[in-house]
Amino acid sequence: MKILVTGATGKLGSKVVDSLLKSIPASDLAVSVRKPEKAEGLRSRGVEVRQGDFDHPESLDHAFSGVDRLLIISADGDNDTRVLQHTHAVEAAERAGVKFIAYTSLANAQESKNVMAPPHVAAEDAIIKTGIPYSFLRNNWYLENEIGSIQGAIAGSPWVTSAGLGKVGWALQQDYADAAAAVLIGNGHENTVYELSGPLLTQEELALALGHVLGKEIPVQQVGDEEYAQIMKGLGLPDFVIPIVVGIQGSIRNGSLEVESTDFEKVLGRPVTPINEALARLLHAIS
Repeated sequence: MKILVTGATGKLGSKVVDSLLKSIPASDLAVSVRKPEKAEGLRSRGVEVRQGDFDHPESLDHAFSGVDRLLIISADGDNDTRVLQHTHAVEAAERAGVKFIAYTSLANAQESKNVMAPPHVAAEDAIIKTGIPYSFLRNNWYLENEIGSIQGAIAGSPWVTSAGLGKVGWALQQDYADAAAAVLIGNGHENTVYELSGPLLTQEELALALGHVLGKEIPVQQVGDEEYAQIMKGLGLPDFVIPIVVGIQGSIRNGSLEVESTDFEKVLGRPVTPINEALARLLHAIS
């Protein structure tokens, strides 16, 4: 059985590969990457490295050839670009005769008002249309997304947010990666949807947990979207990024990530890493 992971040199993809290699021989694993030279470390471990670019669908025909089980990791970029990229990947999987597709989606994707939802809705719909057995891994939110705020808090800044009382199911990328690996190598995951969410927390509750781990109080500064945008601009974020981060705060405020689920435990066979432990691991990784 040949398993292939796209985006395998990315932050999530590399963790999925590491998780898989704990359970399967490297000869059963291939990766599709835009720049194979960045995957020499994987090649040296015995993983087959293939060149594949979601912007060039012809490259995916070779990349996906002979693959039994495929993990499509959602691409980066603006929504329109991502819709096209995901469509290319799904169409290539169908042409290649892939027998199973796992896809990293977004919490409550089909009903979500999150600004990032449209590419995931399009990808899920495209996969269903192929008739290929699938598993949608609806990832809530990576704790790593908060590294900037965490580093600011370490330096003495307040935790700034315009998300109000909106709740988020934060979890470590490693937990999401382990879940993806478990679905790829496990049985009984055909035509499943997993809402992968950690325990729901507000911004204040996350800051409180961080303060507990750091041994210091983290003040939380709730602001409006306009002020949040100005603060992000002052921190040096590029102009094109600011509407995205403000939109994410608004989506959280409106409850788009407030998805309560025990699917992590169902898939992993263990609880998701507790938030205090997860924060401690993250702090160690960035220190």
